[in-house]
Amino acid sequence: MLFDPLRKKEVPDTPEERVRQWCIALLRDNAGIPTGLMTSEWAFDYGAKRYRADIVAFDRKAEPLLVVECKRPDVPIDAKVLEQAMRYHIVLNAPFLMLTNGKNNYLYKREGDAFQPLDHLPSYEEMLQCPR
Repeated sequence: MLFDPLRKKEVPDTPEERVRQWCIALLRDNAGIPTGLMTSEWAFDYGAKRYRADIVAFDRKAEPLLVVECKRPDVPIDAKVLEQAMRYHIVLNAPFLMLTNGKNNYLYKREGDAFQPLDHLPSYEEMLQCPR
């Protein structure tokens, strides 16, 4: 079992969960996102289907700021994973996306109607400056 500081409970220790917990620590420790402004396994509906975003970080007005899609280390980050994250974006409208399998990390920032790749993880304060 692993302790998820966002759900505040023990969760099963799986390869994807290890990636999720690593990413939560990265966002907290490197980007400075307060744990109180992140959630994991956030459920939402899109059409007739229920989805769960692995991690969502919120701005200070409780609006989604960053959506993270986590995969097991052996799952490649490919167009299918990006397509899944883009579906989440349609509903959540976050200006930042992150795709990770713990080995490969891809970050994107929305600019107009497109997402541009980033070469680093911006700080929480930098993300807050992004126009909505």
